[in-house]
Amino acid sequence: AAIGGWGKYNWGGTNLSAKRAWRPGGSNGHSRALPRFRHSVTHPTTGGRPLADAALPLQDPAALTAPSALRRLDQALFDAVAAGARSSPRQRLNHNLHRAPDLVQRFLNVLQPGTYVRPHRHLRPNPGEGFECFVMLQGAIGLLLLDDQGTVLHTERLEAGGDVRGIELQEGHFHTLVALTPGAVMFEIKQGPYVPTADKDFLTQFPAEGTPEAQAQERAWRSLF
Repeated sequence: AAIGGWGKYNWGGTNLSAKRAWRPGGSNGHSRALPRFRHSVTHPTTGGRPLADAALPLQDPAALTAPSALRRLDQALFDAVAAGARSSPRQRLNHNLHRAPDLVQRFLNVLQPGTYVRPHRHLRPNPGEGFECFVMLQGAIGLLLLDDQGTVLHTERLEAGGDVRGIELQEGHFHTLVALTPGAVMFEIKQGPYVPTADKDFLTQFPAEGTPEAQAQERAWRSLF
């Protein structure tokens, strides 16, 4: 094709008319031709006649909806799950992306200040399957590691936009979490499948959820941050 002339290109069975435009920077120092597509599309079923000569309209990206294969983790979802957490007696709520039998558990865990997570660890039949991975998407949480007597060994602040935004915890370590900001959103990954009766090994010397003792214990842990 001549410089600035129109050429034909085929894209998935559809012919596109394209104008060549010369641009510098070829592999041997010479100019190279790049196609500029004209919005006049021809298709084999029309015998090569143009389907439309007008420019194809551009859609506002904000108006595009996600295909069914995609699930967006957007602010609207964060707000909805956070509202559910506020209305829950536990002051936290999961939004699962997995099904119970899936081999990888992946979900949003949204926590409000005051939620009590009884210290526990994750044990699995095969070595290496009891890990957890936390990534903060909004707000901040405090992670506490404990020994089998319940003594706090280490604290870690995880914060979206902070220095530490996530962490991977190896299996077999007792831990708990506290919410340091309202509507803290954490993306969590664990080994599946989910078996409720065997998912957690609790430190039984700590109070059960929903008791005044549990509320006092949560406040004491939160004061460490």
